[in-house]
Amino acid sequence: MSRPGPRNLITDVDGIQVGNAEDFEALTGTTVILADKPVTAACAVAGGGPGTRETDLLRADTMVEQVDAVVLSGGSAYGLAAADGVTARLGAMGRGYGLKDLPGVPKTPIVPSAILYDLANGGKKDWGQTPPYRQLGEEAFENHNKHFGLGNVGCGIGANAGAHAGGLGSASLITNDGITMGAVAGVNCFGSVFMPETTCFWAWPFEIGNEFGGHRPPADYQCDPEEWGDAKMNPQIGQNTTIACIATDVALTPAQAHRVAQMALSGFSRAIRPVFAPFDGDALFVISTGKIPLEDPTPIALTRVGELAASTLARAIARGVYEADQKVTA
Repeated sequence: MSRPGPRNLITDVDGIQVGNAEDFEALTGTTVILADKPVTAACAVAGGGPGTRETDLLRADTMVEQVDAVVLSGGSAYGLAAADGVTARLGAMGRGYGLKDLPGVPKTPIVPSAILYDLANGGKKDWGQTPPYRQLGEEAFENHNKHFGLGNVGCGIGANAGAHAGGLGSASLITNDGITMGAVAGVNCFGSVFMPETTCFWAWPFEIGNEFGGHRPPADYQCDPEEWGDAKMNPQIGQNTTIACIATDVALTPAQAHRVAQMALSGFSRAIRPVFAPFDGDALFVISTGKIPLEDPTPIALTRVGELAASTLARAIARGVYEADQKVTA
């Protein structure tokens, strides 16, 4: 039977590390997913109010097929600057894309990113002309590790998930034949992650062990399709978002990674209700380290990878809120 990796984090995928950085006064932060070497990547955007960087470059028909890191950040449009700090650090290491080596010409690190809106979620945001995000990107890069915290950390420190505290969540899965799948998500959604009038997560069918509390709905539970439970009241356009990254060691082409990303979007809908609203900026990256060949027949194998990605993402979203709630109520 498939099982979580030893950390139950996206970093159980070999070659992937994560770093977090926070500005506690501003109540905002940044999360960096760093690959030891360039990885194939794709992106799927489903929300009505996204904020992203370098996602056009991830189309299957573009020239650059690999990325060096992915950044998930708070700060709305300001937070896109976090990728500047990560790019600078990678460039100083000599990493990045270049058609050929030219003396005195730096390579170009490829760092796609997505942001969530935490500007109205508290904290001191009167930073004038010096928003903290480039520095947060550099700090998160310096903090990259196999171990990292969940809940009120990184890009999730200022997040709200419906009427509850949001946060940074992660989960992993190792299959019997050795495939590793990992996900990390910053959860700041409009919709609720809880079934109405319960403490049970919508993602409960995918929970492994008691990783987000082990709560189960009553046997006779029924839900009115019009009942949204603990969704946010009076939502505003662009002020709610879940942003995520999935990593796997299965070798994927850019087109295959894009298909996995499309399938994995269902992980959002398994964990959040409603989702992909006009108010949300939901975006998802998929990265592949390419260490395990994709089996034949390819369409069936790819379907399996997409489904594993979706269920792992649903778990990561629930864990982010569970860990944030644990810290808030402690």
